[in-house]
Amino acid sequence: MTIKDTAEEWEVRTTGTPFVGNKTSVRTDDVVMPDGSVVRRDYQVHPGSVAVLALDDEGRALVIRQYRHPVRHKLWEIPAGLLDIPGENPLHAAQRELYEEAHVKAGDWRVLTDVYTTPGGCDEAVRVFLARDLSEAEGQRFEVEDEEADMELSRVPVDELVRGVLAGELHNNCLVVGVLALTAARNGEGLDALRPAEAPWPARPFEA
Repeated sequence: MTIKDTAEEWEVRTTGTPFVGNKTSVRTDDVVMPDGSVVRRDYQVHPGSVAVLALDDEGRALVIRQYRHPVRHKLWEIPAGLLDIPGENPLHAAQRELYEEAHVKAGDWRVLTDVYTTPGGCDEAVRVFLARDLSEAEGQRFEVEDEEADMELSRVPVDELVRGVLAGELHNNCLVVGVLALTAARNGEGLDALRPAEAPWPARPFEA
């Protein structure tokens, strides 16, 4: 048996959108189960996201500390953001987020991994990139607002981040997935064997 996720869609008898927010919405579907019964499923509809594990020449990852109101925590995270434009090339979105949140650009981009963050209650898909060959971006810094105005920026050795993840001290989904995937890739075929930056992404199709 091949261990691989496969696309499948069960019959939906009725659907509605009881809530529409600024960036996301909530959908209610009546879904037909394998035994013929119909069960209601509520879930968040999300445009998708990108995240960037930016690695400098000293083996440190660029991380930011930001307040997240739903969990009432300041979390250490890697730069990330929404796919604001339908069909947008996720690489372009990732480059934009790295510039806006860290004023950094990268010369080498790879796909580190693709994940569904909470598939039991949200359709959000995230592509996590690895960015290397870092340098400061040109021009003025992006003007941040709201929670981002209070962000802290740091560069932390990857081994220290892995230790924090396994110790239960770091909780951000993209950071956890990113640093553990990076460690696995290094211990496997190596970082140059990762998928190219514009590899297909069925969860959020785009034109290269």
